[in-house]
Amino acid sequence: MKLVLVQILRAVAAWLVAMHHGQHEAATIAARTGQAFVPSAFLPWPAGVDVFFVISGFIIVYAAGPLYGRPGARARFLAHRIARVVPLYWLVTLLYLGLALALPGLLGTDGAALLEPGYVAASFLFWPALRPDGTPQPLYTLGWTLNCEMFFYVLFALGLGASRRGAVAWVLAALAALVLAHALVPGLPLPLAFWTNPIILEFALGAALGLARAEGLILPGPARLGLGLAGLALLAAAGRVLPPEQAFGADGGFLRPLVLGVPAALLVAAAALGRPRAEPEHPLLRWAGALGDASYALYLVHPFVLRAAREALLRSGVAPLLGPWGCLALMVGLSLPAAVIVYRLVERPLTARARALLEPAPATRPGRLRKTV
Repeated sequence: MKLVLVQILRAVAAWLVAMHHGQHEAATIAARTGQAFVPSAFLPWPAGVDVFFVISGFIIVYAAGPLYGRPGARARFLAHRIARVVPLYWLVTLLYLGLALALPGLLGTDGAALLEPGYVAASFLFWPALRPDGTPQPLYTLGWTLNCEMFFYVLFALGLGASRRGAVAWVLAALAALVLAHALVPGLPLPLAFWTNPIILEFALGAALGLARAEGLILPGPARLGLGLAGLALLAAAGRVLPPEQAFGADGGFLRPLVLGVPAALLVAAAALGRPRAEPEHPLLRWAGALGDASYALYLVHPFVLRAAREALLRSGVAPLLGPWGCLALMVGLSLPAAVIVYRLVERPLTARARALLEPAPATRPGRLRKTV
């Protein structure tokens, strides 16, 4: 039985991020065609990342039930996460690097400047490093979130020798201590400064929800509906509380987990604290669930689809006819089926192959994680 609403929320989170980047592309279209375009402030679109972080904390804690306190659990868990995250990320990073070298004008980058060996290696190994222009982002900029994810996975793996409660207690204490160090110790080296950013507290919010769900907390429908509506209302208000560059920037301090992380946790609680369901029968819900399965692919491939569609619309002369908002709808709309195709034809086979290569032999496996991980 899957947590269907969590899968659908994954799709929503990826769509939010695609909308955020799509509006940048629409603004470029407007500038080139001489049309007016004002990005929507209806929602804080970057909050899709915050929803992802809370979901990640929840799913990892909830779905790792067969591993707690078992021999070989750490190796099994890390092998599973590497197989899930690394293949597609490395593939899109290689694609980005190839495009940056072949068509630097298309990406707005100096491809040659990205080839510093230490920086390239750090980008592939999820190690925070400075880009040649001085910004703390990997080669494929979306990978900054995966640098956070992989760090969280390592922290969690360290606690797998204990019970679920012990592992969650370790993770919460470790994350709190790291954020405290970020606040109290100035001049931390870049990797430590990156990994101790208060945004990592969003994993703690998700981990606490995962423990509550695993301990049997089930909320009735009206209570979950109230949590979901409260989360949406707080997100809608977030952009009006603080300018985006303060709350949603690369280092928003404690503002981001407070202004975006807490509403994200309410949404995840609304989706996760109900009873597991079988696959939904309604076609729209099934499609949303399928898009949730492809949410990682959507997150990683949508910038390529957006940029390709932008250039096609501009060069074909269709962009002025559709207008920026029509172009935005088309660009993001094309990203959705593209992600499902990439998930089914590329990501899923690569993940299966990587898992077969990395996981311990069947006789020594401590148990299989649930499919929701």
